Amino acid sequence: MSVRKPVIMDCDPGHDDAIALVMAFASDALDVKLVTTLAGNQTPDKTLNNALRVLSFIGAEVEVAQGARKPLVRDLIIAPEVHGESGLEGTYIPEPTLCKSERSAVDAMADVIKKSEDKITLIPTGPLTNIASLLLAHPEAKENIERISLMGGSCIGGNWTPAAEFNILVDPEAASIVFGSKVPITMCGLDVTHKALIYDEEIEKMHKLGGKVSKMVAELLDFFALFHKKQGFKGSPLHDPCAVAYVIDPTIITTKKCHVDIETRGEFTTGATVADLNDVLKLEKNVDVALDIDRERFINLLFNSVKHYK
Repeated sequence: MSVRKPVIMDCDPGHDDAIALVMAFASDALDVKLVTTLAGNQTPDKTLNNALRVLSFIGAEVEVAQGARKPLVRDLIIAPEVHGESGLEGTYIPEPTLCKSERSAVDAMADVIKKSEDKITLIPTGPLTNIASLLLAHPEAKENIERISLMGGSCIGGNWTPAAEFNILVDPEAASIVFGSKVPITMCGLDVTHKALIYDEEIEKMHKLGGKVSKMVAELLDFFALFHKKQGFKGSPLHDPCAVAYVIDPTIITTKKCHVDIETRGEFTTGATVADLNDVLKLEKNVDVALDIDRERFINLLFNSVKHYK
């Protein structure tokens, strides 16, 4: 068995996706076999370009495959009010030296999973369109998937509608396929990510680290904080890095196993992750729902990740 856990990062960068990539590639615990992209925080070509730029900037050598341009059946929702016109506003990242793969995201994921001697962990930090498409096209891939550690969902109400978190709302049909797949799932939703806050004084410390990657991360966090301060947050929630942190060190995050369904037809609740926290339905517990985080250890992990690049 490999010492480092083989993973596929599936993302839609996005400020916190970019930081999740920084964390994943810095970790001695992870072996990132593939990066796939899709539409979500911004349009599909912007998210692809952002992933290529960030990965080139940090010196990652990895295949980057483009996936879904829109949700399975719905029109695309993007989040420029959070991430800006490019999706990575607030810092300068040069044009990429990496090029996108000639393979599609689904083809590349299926191939990597099929050929891996160890089971692969998937870390989706955007909508679940690519993962659902993989499971539909290659149901046999489930056998070699260790776990899906995703950022998405919420038991406490949404951030894009009163009921729904953004990533799940963008493609609830895809989420329903993934959550019903019987693949082990950890859901790092708003319940935990709203506790994974980084504060202004910590961002200032990030500025003072002195490396080019720490400068990029600090400037991304400066921009990210502008939106969250308008929302009344005292710090910026680092949503997507939580899904990576869980795979690096599960003890940082506290989870509860329960049954979770995805609402796809509700007038007011489409995109809601309906978590049976009290086991009312007595149904199969299909998701480890993240509910709490050791914030201090999480922030230390982030800082150590950034220092890796000095």
